[in-house]
Amino acid sequence: MVIGGGPAGLFCALRAAGEGRQVVVYEKKPAPGRKLLVAGSGQCNITHDEEIANFLSHYGEHGKFLRPALMNFTNRDLIAFFADRGLAMQTEPGGKVFPETRRSADVLAILLAECAARGVEIRCNDPVQDVERDAAGFLVTAETGTVRADVLVIATGGASYPATGSTGDGYAFARALGQPTTEVAPALAPVYPADYPFADLAGVSFQGITLTLYRDKRRVARQIGDLLLTHTGLSGPGILDLSRAVRPGDVLRVTFLPEATAEAARDRVTAAIAAGGARQVKTVLADFPLPERFVRRLLDLAGVPPGETAAQIKKQARTAVAAAIAEFPFTVARVGGFNEAMATRGGVALSGINPKTMASKTVPGLYCIGELLDIDGDTGGYNLQAAFSTAALAARDITSR
Repeated sequence: MVIGGGPAGLFCALRAAGEGRQVVVYEKKPAPGRKLLVAGSGQCNITHDEEIANFLSHYGEHGKFLRPALMNFTNRDLIAFFADRGLAMQTEPGGKVFPETRRSADVLAILLAECAARGVEIRCNDPVQDVERDAAGFLVTAETGTVRADVLVIATGGASYPATGSTGDGYAFARALGQPTTEVAPALAPVYPADYPFADLAGVSFQGITLTLYRDKRRVARQIGDLLLTHTGLSGPGILDLSRAVRPGDVLRVTFLPEATAEAARDRVTAAIAAGGARQVKTVLADFPLPERFVRRLLDLAGVPPGETAAQIKKQARTAVAAAIAEFPFTVARVGGFNEAMATRGGVALSGINPKTMASKTVPGLYCIGELLDIDGDTGGYNLQAAFSTAALAARDITSR
């Protein structure tokens, strides 16, 4: 029995089916795969094209746990699975992999067709209410009644995008069976600073810049990536990837020059203004890869008049401009909630799961897979790959029982 009809649940079900095994998937929504349909804005960034060994660094401190799953079912295996069923994949510059059709619905259609072909029963509109374990196996109570199962797979996802049915139910099921969980919070979410000064610059973006996070004046994380200014805060892949480490009250310092340290950026800007002579300061800064609207706002924040020349600018203002480009400080008010987050930080504790099988170390016959686990990857297809890989590994162990 599988609880949850998302990509992990469906993939585990179809690979576990056969040889006399009856596989049932419980899905509380009217149809399976609701969250998959919105993945990648409906286009489904299913995986990444880099070497599978390099994936491990994209899951924070938990990449090592995923090694057996990723090596057992790689990104190449995932691409081949869909290609063999008529859905070719396309790799974008940068390595993101999408279906050629750019439709999440086509990915879901293949998963459902394979489930049907292999005799998997999917019970929709039937939310599971309780799970128990006794000497004979599992008792799963859903809205339509109680069913016994020899093997139980919890694949309910995390708590992000709750409107799709991903509301954290699986954590309660795991705890009811004695499986430990960790604290959960949004991940891959936008960051909202206090006193945000760039609301009217929404849409301005920066590529390959350094984002450094401080807590109590100590550096706690650093990320190099892209940043997008929105009406209300900060987004873009770099911010989303860093968000798993961000807490309210933290200070995020942004180096707006790409491929530069804060110190190098400060020195370069200071030297350029000092050598600018009769050129206007805004013209000097136009030599750097900085959007014009953004430069005007920085000069305004530093108190530099629009037509001021490099020779006229006071030392204090010049220092303020250089500091703003090198280490602009944002004090974090909050991180986006579960309704905005692409993934969930926390979940079923990895210490209680065998990484070679995805089976519980203490509850015989129980498997936990996908985003339910305390794993959250970077943007770029890493989370969906982890869902498919953990599902495949669990199914391999189930079929060997």
